[in-house]
Amino acid sequence: MKPAPKPVITISAETLGAFDAVIDVRSPAEFAEDHVPGAISAPVLDNEERARVGTLYKQISPFDARKLGAALVSKNIARHLETQFASMPRQWKPLVYCWRGGKRSGAMAHVLREVGWDAWGIEGGYKAYRRFLIDELATLPGLYTYRVIHGTTGSGKSRLLHALRTAGAQVLDLEDLAAHRGSVLGTLPDRPQPAQKMFETQVWDTLRKFDPARPVYVEGESKKIGQLQVPEALMHAMRASACVVLEASRETRIALLSDEYRHFFAEPEGLYAQLDCLQGLYGARVVDDWKAMAGRGEWDELVGRLLDEHYDPAYRRSALRNFARLADAESVILDSPDEQAFAALARRLTDDKQLETA
Repeated sequence: MKPAPKPVITISAETLGAFDAVIDVRSPAEFAEDHVPGAISAPVLDNEERARVGTLYKQISPFDARKLGAALVSKNIARHLETQFASMPRQWKPLVYCWRGGKRSGAMAHVLREVGWDAWGIEGGYKAYRRFLIDELATLPGLYTYRVIHGTTGSGKSRLLHALRTAGAQVLDLEDLAAHRGSVLGTLPDRPQPAQKMFETQVWDTLRKFDPARPVYVEGESKKIGQLQVPEALMHAMRASACVVLEASRETRIALLSDEYRHFFAEPEGLYAQLDCLQGLYGARVVDDWKAMAGRGEWDELVGRLLDEHYDPAYRRSALRNFARLADAESVILDSPDEQAFAALARRLTDDKQLETA
């Protein structure tokens, strides 16, 4: 008698929503690099155990590796049953996956079904999900109409996006997803950048929840945000979209940018290292001048110099060349760095029917 076929689904946005939970049984390192949106980590082998089994498989024998792996997997599944799965009701329907939809997810799903839960697997595992995601990112960005927020560095574009979201607009905040502000000093003190794969998953997961009948607000980014690449189809759609230019006084920009750079002011060594990256463009003398200003605590003066000598010339060189409709953009004026000013601009943009339908 043939064994009953394992219940598996082909990955899609619709099938992901048909389950009560998505369980990733890969190692914590694999999970950290990328995972299906909303998945919970329940590894059947941790990082060290997976390495042990793999080494045994290559250096000793596949049989010994399978024997060790079975013992470790059984122990870990038992722990998950006693902890994070212990309170799940009889009607619970989980979706389980591993790297290729093979032994690790098969073992977990089998035990869950034996308990009585309606556990399913992903045909092809994470690799199939990754192929699906790449295909989605080639087409999904083209379904939306974008309003691209432009402006020189320090004009408050990210804060305007936050205010637009609060006002109920659809916002794709790429810098937030990338954990980077996009400039040479754009690193965040408490948030390392995600892996490229995770960034792409987050972009897709954000886009798929939007209504194509309503505009999506996004900042006018370059192709790279820190070390991460913006998906090509999204970049193409953004560069062909209507633009809004956010303008602010030099004083407002210095105030906003100084607030963003406060962590550098507390630890200037990190600032010096980032400024050194600009020596190829401006030479050691200019960079040394900037670093000397930082050493003297002349923060507003330094931010002003960076705006005048680095950020503004770079913006003028790249923005008009890369965004075809920027020359025709409507400008909006930020009166002050206060939150109320951003809220007022957000209300204006979301109430402006001309911009909504352009």
